[in-house]
Amino acid sequence: MRVLLVEDDDTIASPLQRGLAREGFVVERHETGGGALQSVRDGASPAVILLDLGLPDMDGFDLCRALRQTTDAPVIVVTARGDEVDRVVGLELGADDYVVKPFGLRELVARIRAVARRSSVPAALPSMPSRLVVDRRTREVAFDGRDIALTPKEFDLLALLAADPGAVCTRERILDEVWDPHWYGPTKTLDVHVSSLRRKLGDPSLVETIRGVGYRLREGEGAAAPHAVAGQ
Repeated sequence: MRVLLVEDDDTIASPLQRGLAREGFVVERHETGGGALQSVRDGASPAVILLDLGLPDMDGFDLCRALRQTTDAPVIVVTARGDEVDRVVGLELGADDYVVKPFGLRELVARIRAVARRSSVPAALPSMPSRLVVDRRTREVAFDGRDIALTPKEFDLLALLAADPGAVCTRERILDEVWDPHWYGPTKTLDVHVSSLRRKLGDPSLVETIRGVGYRLREGEGAAAPHAVAGQ
């Protein structure tokens, strides 16, 4: 997996590059925002971008906005700026995750893999008859032609399951990707959201419980199979 690292501090960038390389990542580093942006404009296609906000040539938030307009690669802000307002601004500008320094390498690797999985949802499965349509671009859901209003978490949960109908998603994976890799809240919240999702869809059997493991979206058996439509 290719990672674009935008970090001007050698004392952070060098050990981070080595650590990510040991985990199997291919790291391209840029010390300036201009260099990183030009690399993307020249055709670099990283799976994930790690972005420091304190850059020598431009504001990190401006770079985040520019990257968002240039590439679909997920952006993880990695910064010492941990105020709530900074986190909110970063996420509002299009960052997919926000990590405050100092951080552990294993946590960062987990977050990289999580955002990469979310961004790799197939764009569309047009050949399948559609009862369920999940549009990640507009965050809209329709079932049997009926628009379904979901909360953000309900949508993220359904989008994850719809990415691979029939495949089981473990409770751990769902909590990691829909909530947070370090979710310490009650796991019962997942069951509550599934229950609400079933009620809103109007077909409780659409989301199947795999006892002791997790959940999956039901595949049609001789009937129309649910499919996901995702846009960039």
